Amino acid sequence: MAKEKAKSVYVCNECGSRSPRWQGQCPGCEGWNTLVESAADPLARERHRFGGIARGAPAQRLADVPAVESARAPTGIGELDRVLGGGLVAGQVVLIGGDPGVGKSTLLLQALAAMSAKASALYVSGEESAEQVALRARRLALDPAGIQLLAEIQLERILATLAGHRPDIAVVDSIQTLYSEQLTSAPGSVAQVRECVAQLARAAKQSGITLVLVGHVTKEGALAGPRVVEHIVDTVLYFEGDTHQSFRLVRAFKNRFGAVNEIGVFSMTDRGLRGVANPSALFLSEHSEQARGSCIFVAQEGTRPLLVEVQALVDASHAPNPRRLSVGLDPNRLAMLLAVLHRHAGIASYDRDVFVNAVGGVRIGEPAADLAVLLALVSSHLDRPLPPGLAVFGAVGLSGEVRPAPRGQERLREAAKLGFTRAIVPRSNVARQPVEGIEVIGVGRVVEAIARVR
Repeated sequence: MAKEKAKSVYVCNECGSRSPRWQGQCPGCEGWNTLVESAADPLARERHRFGGIARGAPAQRLADVPAVESARAPTGIGELDRVLGGGLVAGQVVLIGGDPGVGKSTLLLQALAAMSAKASALYVSGEESAEQVALRARRLALDPAGIQLLAEIQLERILATLAGHRPDIAVVDSIQTLYSEQLTSAPGSVAQVRECVAQLARAAKQSGITLVLVGHVTKEGALAGPRVVEHIVDTVLYFEGDTHQSFRLVRAFKNRFGAVNEIGVFSMTDRGLRGVANPSALFLSEHSEQARGSCIFVAQEGTRPLLVEVQALVDASHAPNPRRLSVGLDPNRLAMLLAVLHRHAGIASYDRDVFVNAVGGVRIGEPAADLAVLLALVSSHLDRPLPPGLAVFGAVGLSGEVRPAPRGQERLREAAKLGFTRAIVPRSNVARQPVEGIEVIGVGRVVEAIARVR
């Protein structure tokens, strides 16, 4: 007799109400489009299928719990270890997201090859055949002798392989290609992605396997992307970078075993991704000190100071509504800075197109970039380059004040190390002990900073 196929139910994301079939409105909370397909367990009342990862334990005082650091296994790639907080931990579930073709599979295959000398490794390929993965390893000049390869997309077979081989580290590439027989929806749907990640995370926690999942992020922000499972995993890394450039950034957005907002900088070569020990010099390799509308900003990404070139172009507009375009920076913050520039410095741009760009594909989110953006705008508006050897950082308020930025001394030391001789910073960041080799100019208002560069 053929095995009866597992049934599925539809569960509301908002209130948890269950329905035997999909419908537009939830019968419990009356919310629209909140029902998603989930696997139905016939013994759900007696046992839960995820009960194995929830060990019962009595309550205890927090002071009595021993704080023991988890042992870390280095990946063999320094920049990736920096983002992870020193390496991988047994039982850790890592999600690496990014646009297709940005380099996720290449980086993980390199890491597996480096770790396979000391640990057993399994690579589960759901997108490429075994021959395609072998060709990639040969092109990257890797030694794949210690890597086990499984080309499979059915979740149940993957779980059986993990239970049979018990590898130290496993990579699943990618989670959007997997499907479970317990659900009827197509691979890549919200229900399939969530179910597959939950089952794999349960297996990793129970057996102590370090699990790395690869997820794609679509430009439309589809629900089947990795964001629907970020709460299940321990670490979330995002691959950033333009596929038309060689720079790649790996940024940590969530890490239960380390710090967040750390970044790793890579350069894409014909032999794969290579870590960049001095990313500031790489980003400034094409910088010209005589360029109008260009300003060097000293950013702070996690524990690493980073020098980035900010470019601005202010041009006469021939349209009723002037354009405001920002690449790598918050466009809403650009609109605010233009208003501050008009109100407190008398430089109007209501009849001009304004374009701002962070060179190298870097995305800058900290407010300390405000002063650098303003000075780049002033340089383009006046058609005059900024003084040579100048680096800038500082946040700007609506009243025109320049506010301090964290870790100012580290930023200044990085600028001095790369040969910059002058820095315009918030007055609160001017330390009593000067940094050797660089003149620090403290300003308290936007007009003071502009007066220093005119």
